[in-house]
Amino acid sequence: MSKPSINWYKYAAPANFYPLAGKMIPLFAIPAAVLFIWGMYVGFFVAPPTDAQQHEYYRIIYIHVPAAWMGMFLYVLMAVYAGIGWAFNARLASMMASAISVTGALFTLISLVTGAFWGKPTWGTWWAWGDARIMSTLILFFLYVGFISLQAAIDDQRRADRAGAVLALVGVINVPIIYYSVQWWNTLHQGATIRLTEKPQMTGAQLSAMFVITAACWLYSIAVVLMRVRILIMEREQTSAMIEEGAM
Repeated sequence: MSKPSINWYKYAAPANFYPLAGKMIPLFAIPAAVLFIWGMYVGFFVAPPTDAQQHEYYRIIYIHVPAAWMGMFLYVLMAVYAGIGWAFNARLASMMASAISVTGALFTLISLVTGAFWGKPTWGTWWAWGDARIMSTLILFFLYVGFISLQAAIDDQRRADRAGAVLALVGVINVPIIYYSVQWWNTLHQGATIRLTEKPQMTGAQLSAMFVITAACWLYSIAVVLMRVRILIMEREQTSAMIEEGAM
C-alpha cells in the first residue's frame, strides 16, 4: 500500500501554516545557537591571524561577511515573496516578505557597523563615502527601511503589500551592484576572498569558521522569520475577523 501524500498546498493558508511554523522554530533555533557558538570559538580562538597589518582586527570578518551575505540574500528572498503575494494575492507570501524584511535590515545594519569597525584599523577611516560597496550596501539598508516604513504607513493591508512589493522588486537591481561593485569601480574593498573557480585565500580553520557562522545565520533567520510570521498571522487574521464582524 502506498503511503498517503501530504497536501502541502493547505499550508498556503495562514491559519494552517501557523501551527506548522510553531513546530519548525525549535528545529532551526537550537542548531543555530550551537553552530554560532562553535563558529565563534573557531574564528576567535582557533583560526590564525591573516597578516601583520590587520592583526586581530581581521576576525571581524567572521561576523561582517556572513551578515553582508545574509543582507543581500534575504532582500532577494523578500522580493520573491512580495512578488508572489502581489501576483497571486497570496496573503502568506506577503506576510513572509514582511517578516523577512526586519531580519534582512538587521543583518545589513550589522554588516555596515562591523565594516566601520574593520575599516578604521585597515583603511584609517570609519567610513568612506566614495566607496561603491559601502554606499550600495547603505542603499540596501534604506530599501529595507523604506519597505518596512511604507507598509506601516498604509492602513489598507492589501495596498500596503502591493506598494511594498513594487519597492522590493525595483530595489533588487541594487543586489548585483553590491556584489560586482569591487569589479566595476575602484573601491577600498578587496575582491572576493572565496571564489568557486579559484583556490580559497583562507586557511581551513578560517573557512570553517566562516561557513559555520554563515550556516548559523541561515538557521537563525529561518527561526526568527517563522516567529515573526506567526505574529503577523495572529495580528492580520484578528484584524480581518474584526472587520468582518463590524460589517455585519
